[in-house]
Amino acid sequence: MAQIWLMELLKGLGRFFLHPVFYYLVFLSGILGVLRVKQERKHFHIRAMDAWFEMRQLPAGTLIGLLLSIVMVGVGITVPVATIILVTVITFLVSLTGRTRLLAPAYTVGAAFFALIFIADKSFDIPLFSNALSAVDEKVYPSVAILLGILIIGEGLLIVRNATKGTSPKLIKSKRGQRVGVHEVKRLWFLPLFLLVPGDALTPPLDWWPVFNLGNESFSLWFVPFAVGFHQQVQGMLPKEAVALIGKRVMTLGLLAVLVGAGGYWMPVLAIVTVAFAMIGREVITFRQLLAEDSMPFYFSKKNHGLMILGIIPESPASKMGLEVGELVTKVNGIIVREEKELYEALQRNRAHCKLEVLDNNGQVRFVQRALYEGDHYQLGILFVQDEKKWDEVVV
Repeated sequence: MAQIWLMELLKGLGRFFLHPVFYYLVFLSGILGVLRVKQERKHFHIRAMDAWFEMRQLPAGTLIGLLLSIVMVGVGITVPVATIILVTVITFLVSLTGRTRLLAPAYTVGAAFFALIFIADKSFDIPLFSNALSAVDEKVYPSVAILLGILIIGEGLLIVRNATKGTSPKLIKSKRGQRVGVHEVKRLWFLPLFLLVPGDALTPPLDWWPVFNLGNESFSLWFVPFAVGFHQQVQGMLPKEAVALIGKRVMTLGLLAVLVGAGGYWMPVLAIVTVAFAMIGREVITFRQLLAEDSMPFYFSKKNHGLMILGIIPESPASKMGLEVGELVTKVNGIIVREEKELYEALQRNRAHCKLEVLDNNGQVRFVQRALYEGDHYQLGILFVQDEKKWDEVVV
């Protein structure tokens, strides 16, 4: 029995690398990175993160997926092949819109769920997939609803743990025509899950397992990379706080979807209610955040008592001094600064050493200092909200 499970586990891992979504997400992440760098160079003449940053974030969901897989396999939730096929097709179709946020599981898996309902009453003769689609019946609905809830929980965890990193600064004009700063997150992840699929490789090792199944007596293990997309623009709060808030709300939505979806095994209509609730709920979370942001003043705007830090270049002197986004630089080498030009001039007073007085995000004054080396005095790696006329000047 152990050898059979090990062999099926290896086969499942092999299917992961044969899945087209895995390679497609790598391609899309590369495009996101290039577009972000192009945008940052347009606004600041320097990029915050390199173009490979988004691609390096892709595997962030691997550990989360493995933990969630333990729940899926342990409980014994069986998912038909038709679900995997439809989610894959819908993922490709949704990506053509160019809207990263629509690659969230609530939309892709939710759309696949309702496609399954439509297919259940129809007869389709699709080459290669006709057998998989013809096997669909109403027993699959609760399983897909729970799968959706599990994926939404994973999405929320990814947002909290990963989307708060490397937010991209950019400059926009407010309704009053003032130049202000905002932060944007566009991220793609793959969230891989081990799924029990009807097959002929594995037989239940215990009488009570699987708890939830489609009536099959044997199963196969598939390791499937589900796409998770996220897009948010932050203007009225610190990026980390705003993004983490959305992540927590998404996790709550996923937990509710799992609890209600499980009731679908006894009352099938609850599965439909669960998926509709998840899709609408995910949209409500997004627009609730947008409305909240619009009602707030811009966080990254020019201040009278210092220079607001909009971005920090990784591995720069500013990064090594521990400066953070949202802090105010009030003094440089003992000189009060209110404009970027004044900061530059204050740095020239002492080419060998830099001492900054900073008002941190808790409203507390702190001091940071660092020895400067040749070339450092005008390249601290700080991005500020700049006037349009300063875009051609060197970045501080």
